[in-house]
Amino acid sequence: MIIKKQRTSATIISVALTLLLFVTACGGSSKQASRWDSAQRQSTEQVNTSRSSGAQVLPGSAFNRFFPPSGNGFERVYTQEKQGSALAKLKQGGKEIAVLSITDTANNPKAAEKFQNSTKKVAGYPAYSLTQKDTAILVADRFQVKIQSRDDSFTEGDREAWLQKFNLNGLAGLK
Repeated sequence: MIIKKQRTSATIISVALTLLLFVTACGGSSKQASRWDSAQRQSTEQVNTSRSSGAQVLPGSAFNRFFPPSGNGFERVYTQEKQGSALAKLKQGGKEIAVLSITDTANNPKAAEKFQNSTKKVAGYPAYSLTQKDTAILVADRFQVKIQSRDDSFTEGDREAWLQKFNLNGLAGLK
């Protein structure tokens, strides 16, 4: 009788633990958002925030016409376009050598602040480098134009020369 009672207790405990595990694993059909989900949502949603100037964040498609064209052995391949930014790969001989980007800082004024104390200029615009492989300029106190080297052969001098190939005057005229 004692052995039968112990088996019954063990069975009840096993079933209870199994049910608890099942309910815990399956019970939360609504997934709690992780910090990555939040970042993804923010980067893909249409952002309509404004700076104090009242400027609306522009769609990435508004920037494509200001990128340097393909030619002279270089190929420009657009890779991403979302609200507030556009990116393109720069290839030479089929090899990716750099990433070109234009970003609207209207919804992120802190991105523009890093240029305030810049002592370097490229094409008359304040320049900034976060790493040894990137160079960025701020156009019209709003648009960050950036080039990131993907190959060691693409130097700081190359990045500065390619920044000047963007239609910077046209970009400065965007509203």
